[in-house]
Amino acid sequence: GVEQDMAKAIQFWGKAAMRGHVEGRHNLGIIEGEKGNWDRAARHLLISAKVGYKASVERIKQMYMGGLTTKGQYTEALKGYQDAAEEMK
Repeated sequence: GVEQDMAKAIQFWGKAAMRGHVEGRHNLGIIEGEKGNWDRAARHLLISAKVGYKASVERIKQMYMGGLTTKGQYTEALKGYQDAAEEMK
């Protein structure tokens, strides 16, 4: 069923994230946020934001605006994203 498929998806995203797959890392952050694990969500999203994944920066911004992350976490994500974007130029 759907629950089993989601469990499998999370398992694959985890494996992908450990191998450096940015979208997999982002997805893990989203899932942790949906579970209410805001600290874990922020950690995953920070990693993907720092390598230039814009959706992660946007999600951390939403979490910050909702009081779910700190200003420091949002600032770190934004700076990391900007640094990565600069390197890609």
